[in-house]
Amino acid sequence: MTQIKGIDNFNTETLMQEVQRGGRFVVYEYCFSLIIMTFKRPSAIYFVRADESRFVKGLGYTTLTLLLGWWGFPWGFIYTPMALATNLGGGRDVTNEVLGQIAPRY
Repeated sequence: MTQIKGIDNFNTETLMQEVQRGGRFVVYEYCFSLIIMTFKRPSAIYFVRADESRFVKGLGYTTLTLLLGWWGFPWGFIYTPMALATNLGGGRDVTNEVLGQIAPRY
């Protein structure tokens, strides 16, 4: 399974309690271009606790995309706004998918 950033030494019970408080598993997107080639990729999965900002956690990917995403023709102009929309909206919530893998009985 993919390594999840932000869960450190959580056991399943602690993780489920954090999710019940509002914690979420999130994936951000980033885009970078090299003139005729543009790449749009997902980040690793991040666990964002209820008291943390999903927007702030994704700022690095948003900045990378803002700086390097536009330079490819034509896909840079298409993928960059898509990645920015995802990140500015707090990333893509993959909580249900992750919980189905790590805690299927809950």
